[in-house]
Amino acid sequence: MRFILTLCSFFLTKSAFAQAQGFNLPGMSLNFGQGADLVDTLQLLSIFTIITLAPAILVLCTCFTRIIVIMAFIRQAIGTQNMPPNQLLVGFSLFLTFFIMQPTAERMYENSISPYMEKKVTSVQAIKGIEYELRGFMSKQVRKTDLQLFYDITGVPLPGTIDDVPTHFLIPSFIISELKTAFQIGFLLYLPFLILDMVIASVLMAMGMMMLPPVIVSFPFKLLLFVLVDGWHLVTGSVIRSFN
Repeated sequence: MRFILTLCSFFLTKSAFAQAQGFNLPGMSLNFGQGADLVDTLQLLSIFTIITLAPAILVLCTCFTRIIVIMAFIRQAIGTQNMPPNQLLVGFSLFLTFFIMQPTAERMYENSISPYMEKKVTSVQAIKGIEYELRGFMSKQVRKTDLQLFYDITGVPLPGTIDDVPTHFLIPSFIISELKTAFQIGFLLYLPFLILDMVIASVLMAMGMMMLPPVIVSFPFKLLLFVLVDGWHLVTGSVIRSFN
């Protein structure tokens, strides 16, 4: 009890000191029961739900999936297991995602977020506008065969236009398309390093050095090759251009 009284007096003293110094402490009020509109409350809960799902939306509905898979492939092809570290690859992929998605994000802000903040549209209209812009990006990257897969499973005929495809059909089709594209690019990046490994292994066998692992010898040559061709510049440019 004495501890609680001491803690309360401490916070009261800090509050009085802040007011004496001219600082305004932030306040928050919660209103339950009378005076609270049920529709507004449900809309607020919907917004909080979307904010909670923002990481999943970032991973599944943007170009982040393709970029991070390609970066993981190039790291494994070089042979550096933990270099660059995962935090660096994820951060780099995240900023590349921001760069590629910037035009889409600007349209989201101008057509949906800014009007909602100015109370020109409702939250439902703002969410639909954001969904429309994301669908526009995903529609350019998705393949028709991936869309056909989900329609064949459900037994529903494929619509004539991409605009008639529901979002819960479009998102998994987009993910499959992104994974296939990422693996195709990753294979092309992996191929020259695989050839170098095979050449080094053949040379070591011809020299009779059976006990020496080829990976140890090929690793510095792969690093040298990657540095000489300015690999990160080429990979980054190829990844960005793949979305055009």
